[in-house]
Amino acid sequence: MTTARIDESAEELIISGAGARPASATLLGARARVDARLTGGGKTWKAVFPLRASRWGGAPLPLPAGEYELRIDGADLGAVEIPSTLLAGLRIAVHAGAVVIGAPIDPVYETAEGQSTLEERYVAQAGGTENAVFFESFYGKTVGCNPQAIDRALAALAPGVTRYWSVVDLSVAVPDGAIAVVEGSPEWWRARAAARLLVVNDWLRRRFARKAGQRVLQTWHGTPLKRLALHRPGFDPRRMAAVVKESRRWDVLLAQNTYSERILRKAYAFFGRPIWVEGYPRNDALVSGDPALVRAALGIAEGERVLLYAPTWRDDRREMVDFIDPEALAAQADAVVLVRGHSRTIDTGRDHAGARVIDVTGFPETSQLLLAADALITDYSSVMFDFSVTGKPMYFLVPDLDHYRGQLRGFYFDLEERAPGPLVHTQEELAAALADQGHESAYAERYAAWRAQFNTRDDGHAAERVVSRILDQGYVTR
Repeated sequence: MTTARIDESAEELIISGAGARPASATLLGARARVDARLTGGGKTWKAVFPLRASRWGGAPLPLPAGEYELRIDGADLGAVEIPSTLLAGLRIAVHAGAVVIGAPIDPVYETAEGQSTLEERYVAQAGGTENAVFFESFYGKTVGCNPQAIDRALAALAPGVTRYWSVVDLSVAVPDGAIAVVEGSPEWWRARAAARLLVVNDWLRRRFARKAGQRVLQTWHGTPLKRLALHRPGFDPRRMAAVVKESRRWDVLLAQNTYSERILRKAYAFFGRPIWVEGYPRNDALVSGDPALVRAALGIAEGERVLLYAPTWRDDRREMVDFIDPEALAAQADAVVLVRGHSRTIDTGRDHAGARVIDVTGFPETSQLLLAADALITDYSSVMFDFSVTGKPMYFLVPDLDHYRGQLRGFYFDLEERAPGPLVHTQEELAAALADQGHESAYAERYAAWRAQFNTRDDGHAAERVVSRILDQGYVTR
């Protein structure tokens, strides 16, 4: 007979059974894997699964929310049951070989009635009263991008300001000195109302009610190649209404360059309000960061060639595109291949694995990966405008170029004419381009023109300039 229990003090899941000790026991999720500590043997055995894990050299944190497959060699798990149990860092339930982990929110608040009560309390709350900033990056799935860089500069320049970070669960590490608030929890609703400034890099979700004295800084998350918002193909009045409603919530919009300023203002009908063209705070690290530290955190040996594959998402599919075989590419290019899924695909599929392949979809900061890479392989992602700060080579794998450009999204300019690197359509073409020693000189003129248009403000001090504006405007005080 196999049984299960939770050790709440140690935050461990313990599975016990009769017979010989299993050869292995694993919890396998989309973005995390936990191997059990196995003891016993002969008459009984025990598998102990820690419910905290360390990733990328950081402190142990609760496992990411999601469904995990429980694999124990030879064990009958069909009758193993644990009802939903709320711990300090997560909520866990076990049923028939599946382990479901959720954010540490009391289930009463996750019902429709519970959320409605919290929303009504939020709307009625007097807000904008706390000298605090409420940060959110990619809907709380990560702590990174421009908000994270602004957080670091704010902590240095105005350490007295309280910093809240919206996270989907406590597996998302927040910066030192910041306070994590789990989305949908009572504290999340309270902090979002109380903070005098909200700094976000995507749309505001759930119900939003601006409070007196409260401001919203929309940093956005990339210089656009693909058409955005009101510029997307097809006439959709509901989408248009949603875009205008959303952009009216923002007080200030951040742009990487003047090209983005013009597009974002029109694409989001952001008229009559300021756009700060200060470069991207997230790119400061590309000027001043140390690639060796990032490579060490990823376990990459000194002297290895590192390729970063970072495609954008597709409107017509939920999963990350699979236009390369990363393990085969690692062999073809004699390189370590980093695979970076888009924030919109982080909840789908599982991490890629293979010899000299590291899936970094869950790595918190894209800028650190750009810093570590010797070359970037992308498609239509705005990451191209960030990576060019480094001056390192780029390759564009675009097998669906005609479909994406002509039907799915459309472009603001002709990528084929202006790309600062070769456009390829197959993995074989990509491997040949990576082996071409004359590539960089062939694209040097294009690359220089690209940087002159898109990267003039990416000088390593963008975050400082943005925080200085925040303080000068009185959004928060030192």
